[in-house]
Amino acid sequence: MKIVLDGMGGDFAPASPVSGAVKAVNEKNIDVIITGKKEEIYSELSKYNYDEKRIKVVDAREVISTNEPPVMAVRRKKDSSLVKALNIVKNGEAEAVVSAGSTGAFMTGASLVVGRIKGVDRVALAPIMPGKNGRFMVVDSGANVDCKPKYLLQFAMMGKVYFENVLKVKNPSIGLINIGAEEEKGNELTKTVYKLLKDSSLNFVGNVEPRNVSDGDVDILVCDGFVGNTVLKMYEGTALNVFKMLKEEIMKSQSAKVGAFLMKNVFKNLKKKFDYSEYGGSAFLGSKGVCVKAHGSSEDKAFKNAIFEAEKCVENSVIEKIKLEIENISSNI
Repeated sequence: MKIVLDGMGGDFAPASPVSGAVKAVNEKNIDVIITGKKEEIYSELSKYNYDEKRIKVVDAREVISTNEPPVMAVRRKKDSSLVKALNIVKNGEAEAVVSAGSTGAFMTGASLVVGRIKGVDRVALAPIMPGKNGRFMVVDSGANVDCKPKYLLQFAMMGKVYFENVLKVKNPSIGLINIGAEEEKGNELTKTVYKLLKDSSLNFVGNVEPRNVSDGDVDILVCDGFVGNTVLKMYEGTALNVFKMLKEEIMKSQSAKVGAFLMKNVFKNLKKKFDYSEYGGSAFLGSKGVCVKAHGSSEDKAFKNAIFEAEKCVENSVIEKIKLEIENISSNI
């Protein structure tokens, strides 16, 4: 299996992407193509021991930054590490692409360069989040701010394919993020989507209020990108602040420090659950090729796991199964 990695994407590029790629090929039977400024990539590779036949470098002289207009950047910077990586997948030279670069540019490239699956109206970002009772997906988490009802039905269907084939959860539950649990609650979009999901063959369990999102009782939470991104960032911010507040309180007294020491393993396990590097990356669902977005501040462990995430998507034929599901629901939308 060949996976292409944007070697210049992310806060710690190219050091972290390269280190993650080396760890991935040393642990699994994967070949990695790294795009980026070859002298910088090779300089990082020289620090490690690995099978040189398993990692190939493709020179790319440009880098797309996070503050550039995504569509313009993708169209103008043909020699960027991201666009070259996307074209490698488009041309069938690799099965998947991983990047920690600009989310907007990556989403644009997944749609315009790699292309959307026939029948899919919008590519959606679908991160896996840690919940109290289990992992859950929020789709869409920011790729599509303005949505039509049929988009959300497609998001739910694509999320189902991912959950069943990558996370091995049979017939995953699907909920609609809304301001109330009752069917009649919400705006015109959520009311229409509720009916579409209710009438579909999906395992729809109804509306899920924001306060219940983190429970993890519902596998796939569907919403437009505006709501999804707000939920995602609020969730991340709350988790970070809770840990900071807890640490501040512990440091105020000696007895609290002793108690914290005794609970060291509890805190360690809790922190691990909220560690994004354990999850690797978030899939862009709906693209013709497997596209996995790693966190912007990813270090080598996160890149390695993002590569493994892409590998699982390819191994379990997620793209082909989404194609079949889209055909099956086309009559409903």
